[in-house]
Amino acid sequence: MAGLRLGPLLRYVDWDGGGSATIWVEADRPCTAEVRCEDGAQGTSRTFQIAGHHYALVPVTGLTPGTATAYEVLLDDRRVWPPENSPFPPSTISTPDVPSDGVTVSFGSCRWSAAPADGHDPVGPDALDTLALRLAAEPSAARPDVLLLLGDQVYADATSKETRAWLAARRDISEPPGAEVADYEEYTRLYDESWSDPEVRWLLSTVPSCMIFDDHDVIDDWNTSASWLAGMRATAWWQERILSGLMSYWVYQHLGNLSPAELESDELYAAVRAAPDGTDRLRSFAAEADADPACVRWSYRRDFGRTRLLMVDTRAARVLDEQNRSMLDADEARWLREQALDGRGTYDHLLIGTSLPWLLPPLIHDAESWNAALCRGERGERWARFGENLRRRADLEHWAAFPDSFEKLTRLIAEAGSGPGAPATVCVLSGDVHHAYLAEPEWPDAAPDAQVLQLTCSPMHNSIPRSIQFGFRFGWSRTGRRLGHAFARHGRTGRPPVDWRRTGGPWFGNHLMTLTLRGRSSALRLDQARAVGPAGKAAVLVTADERELTADD
Repeated sequence: MAGLRLGPLLRYVDWDGGGSATIWVEADRPCTAEVRCEDGAQGTSRTFQIAGHHYALVPVTGLTPGTATAYEVLLDDRRVWPPENSPFPPSTISTPDVPSDGVTVSFGSCRWSAAPADGHDPVGPDALDTLALRLAAEPSAARPDVLLLLGDQVYADATSKETRAWLAARRDISEPPGAEVADYEEYTRLYDESWSDPEVRWLLSTVPSCMIFDDHDVIDDWNTSASWLAGMRATAWWQERILSGLMSYWVYQHLGNLSPAELESDELYAAVRAAPDGTDRLRSFAAEADADPACVRWSYRRDFGRTRLLMVDTRAARVLDEQNRSMLDADEARWLREQALDGRGTYDHLLIGTSLPWLLPPLIHDAESWNAALCRGERGERWARFGENLRRRADLEHWAAFPDSFEKLTRLIAEAGSGPGAPATVCVLSGDVHHAYLAEPEWPDAAPDAQVLQLTCSPMHNSIPRSIQFGFRFGWSRTGRRLGHAFARHGRTGRPPVDWRRTGGPWFGNHLMTLTLRGRSSALRLDQARAVGPAGKAAVLVTADERELTADD
């Protein structure tokens, strides 16, 4: 009998009244996966095979707009979800009214798998775990319409004690890449560990999710520079690591980002499903994507009524030539521009999901743009060597480290937020930097009509040294700004096309940020997971900040 190895994950839910959704599962053997809903909606799909693992993305049709219906998962006609005697409420698929009156979006990034239930958690309670416990305890409580997971869903380069022991039993971890993951099978272990957590498993079964990768999904500082990449490609283990990382991302994260229509037209998805074993076909695709990143688009668009989300790949799409560095290749940049400006006046809120913040503390921004100038030779070969070494040691590879891309994104945001049909808000949603903050640009000339915000929320479950906390605080200070100006003068970078100020934070801890968008109004809430009770064994979400961003016209 087939068993459920991982999932179900509720991924796509239709917001246009089509009554469809997709649910991702991993089974322990080939089978037919079926989803049956209480209201009669259903869907089936045969599993496909990758490297001895069996997956299905089940399209569910016949859902009624404006309803919530419980569902169950069957494998070869045997119910495997929900599990018997589950302590959680039924998993449901909730569809919005058409037209929708708004959307609630919760987002964050950087999640180590939760510590074992009987173990000490050195980084504090997991924000996703804690959200799940809140929703399970209050089934009628308001819940997000969608979770945006903005990178570092798994850590291929920072494995847990339990995974390190598993790796050591499998191979010699004294040989590179040591206790980091090496191949596809080891990536599956990371997803098992992260998504088998009971609370998170239930949460992801009942709240739709959109995902994008960041560096730790592959390796710290992935695609920092051309010399970094050349050094990695010279190792004996990198090729297997990058191919396995891209293959597993496609299976576990990317497929669920796509709508049923996009899946139906996806040639790779069709080929993998048609093959008795899709491993070679997927591996060939990953090799092509690694050799020529421009041949694949990991970025995608989702419309939630009158809210548009553009999830942007800021890792694989980079151009690393020092004289032509770009966060996005030409096709990717063109796609972002087209999607941001398409149908102006048809959306009230534009969300740009990019794992890396657009607006950093000013000192850090200036240090990164200065470093980029050094690395391209602005101060000569000796400074260029120094700059490359510093870039890798200090993780200087955000938008500011790609100055032309920073300026293009800034101009695009201003254009999308200006003129007739401008949205009420343009929000850049980011993570990566292991703290939360709000920043607002101050435009040198006429400001856009839209309220423009950088909203950064990280981590969901991780930590940050106190020394780096101090550095982020100092980066916003007047003294930090003056030091940043000195870097800019030395690098001959000039001033950025926009200034900005911090309007909230920094907050340190494990957080989730939530946007509530109704009509042209918008409100923000930041929740922090805090340990409570005897020995801190329980956790609650405590609101750290709450504010109105815009009011309805």
